[in-house]
Amino acid sequence: MRERNIDLRSDTVTLPKPEMIEAIAKASLGDDIMKEDATVNELEKKAAELLGMEDAILTISGTMANQAAIMSFVQRGQEVIVGDQSHIYNLEGAAMAAIAQVQARPVTVMEGYFDPGVVERAISIRDIQKAGTGLISLENTYNLNDGQIVSLENMKEMKELGKSYGIPVYLDGARIFNAAVELGKKPSELCSQVDAVQFCLTKGLGCPLGSVLAGSKEFIREAKVNRQRIGGGMRQAGIIAAPGIYALDHMIGRLAEDNRKASYIARKLAMIEGVSVNEVQTNIISLRINEMDLLADDLIFFLKQKNIKVKKIGEKQIRMIVHYLISKEDLEYVLLCIKEIMAVQKKGRLKVQGRV
Repeated sequence: MRERNIDLRSDTVTLPKPEMIEAIAKASLGDDIMKEDATVNELEKKAAELLGMEDAILTISGTMANQAAIMSFVQRGQEVIVGDQSHIYNLEGAAMAAIAQVQARPVTVMEGYFDPGVVERAISIRDIQKAGTGLISLENTYNLNDGQIVSLENMKEMKELGKSYGIPVYLDGARIFNAAVELGKKPSELCSQVDAVQFCLTKGLGCPLGSVLAGSKEFIREAKVNRQRIGGGMRQAGIIAAPGIYALDHMIGRLAEDNRKASYIARKLAMIEGVSVNEVQTNIISLRINEMDLLADDLIFFLKQKNIKVKKIGEKQIRMIVHYLISKEDLEYVLLCIKEIMAVQKKGRLKVQGRV
């Protein structure tokens, strides 16, 4: 029987499948800056077609793709409207300010819904004292601690709003495929409502690194310049692209399985006294501890003793993300361990030594 080692901290912790390693060994390589890497060219073409865009470029990460996109859409000193729980606003080292030199205008997004009225009120028309809005940035799935789906109808509302003000709409689609399979929509349908989009090859798709940014040919020409400016020009980048091609061919459809497993285990967790769980829409589970004497650090400590890793997202909250290396049996084991911990806690017999 294998020793359990269950890592639920993120869907980025996966190791590439053997087929991906084999694809790297067989990749046709060349200088990507000179457009001579055939494997990169194939990935970019495949990704653009999948998303319904004219062109695409490979980047090292989602953060790089996001910042190259902002720099291509927005002039220095303008504003970008972002969701207040979005990755681009909270977890990119203030790159909008430090690198793109633009100002964020955060808006509240409730349950993955970008309210057109709220967003419209945040739009600023430039004058001598105020920065003008240069971009509306969406995220789907929204909130990396909840994985909320932004509906096609809501994205249409944002597209119409942007169009009425002459403002482009960008999508950080790091986990867009999780949303697409859950909605039963083609990725191109969702992306038809934005001017450009990026997705991560590492989130759910199992690749070791990389993201793809897609948009019009004109936009991608500008994005290539900005990618170069922030150190993203690559040479034999086919070693990154080869696993990506495999992922687009084989890993998207199976994301529905991750979503189903997350929904199943969330329903079971919600039945445990002392905890509550978010409404799971994709592959992300957010668990809140309601017991007064137990903190997230404590639960993380006790789970780690059982070879289970989860992520702290608040004083009394943890996050778990299901990915292709997590089986239903793994999740049943996690459920059993959390049940045991909460039962012992209720009896007052838990020695809270994991607190830091």
